[in-house]
Amino acid sequence: MKAMILAAGLGTRMRPLTDRCPKPLLPVAGKPLIVHHLERLAATGITDIVINVSYRAEQIVEALGDGRRFGVSLTFSHETTPLETAGGIRHALPLLEDAPFLLINGDVWSDVALEALPELRDDLAHLVVVDNPDHHTQGDFALDDTGRVRLEGTPRLTYAGLAILAPSLVASLPDDAPAKLAPLLREAITTGRVGGTHHRGSWVDIGTPERLEALDAYLRDI
Repeated sequence: MKAMILAAGLGTRMRPLTDRCPKPLLPVAGKPLIVHHLERLAATGITDIVINVSYRAEQIVEALGDGRRFGVSLTFSHETTPLETAGGIRHALPLLEDAPFLLINGDVWSDVALEALPELRDDLAHLVVVDNPDHHTQGDFALDDTGRVRLEGTPRLTYAGLAILAPSLVASLPDDAPAKLAPLLREAITTGRVGGTHHRGSWVDIGTPERLEALDAYLRDI
């Protein structure tokens, strides 16, 4: 299985830290945030990785190179301007090819057991969801007792920024045009083609400098 790391965003919520440094390269416990993802993927046996880049793309490419020193092989999908999540995936499809792939938001951290995530089979997506954090108390979706993601129901849970996706979920989108992932997921959910895993371990959405600082302190203590 290939993986795609989303790293093309502007990082506006992290300013001023991102004024000169792209968010994926911000240091956490002595190494760039994105390197934590690369090392986790390598340890799981996922070594063929696509990274989409736009804002300060040259810094990310220069910092990571071909990925060999992290035990992976990297390919970069360049976006002239950020294409949103679904648009970025659609633009990268020639690099991802036809098989389901693991999608990781570059600005999350978790201890999810990636190797334990199930195969898609006939689904279009399998989402990792977590208990709602304080900054997103309304949640995104519900997960029923059979492991199916629903638009309605309780308890409400938050999408963790980790998923296995089928390329066909975005294949009908025009290339090089911005598009959000949420509407495509909602459509797939209504047709019963999205499963989910409730992760109850550690997870952080690194959306503010304060959360970045808290994650840095946590990782230095473990």
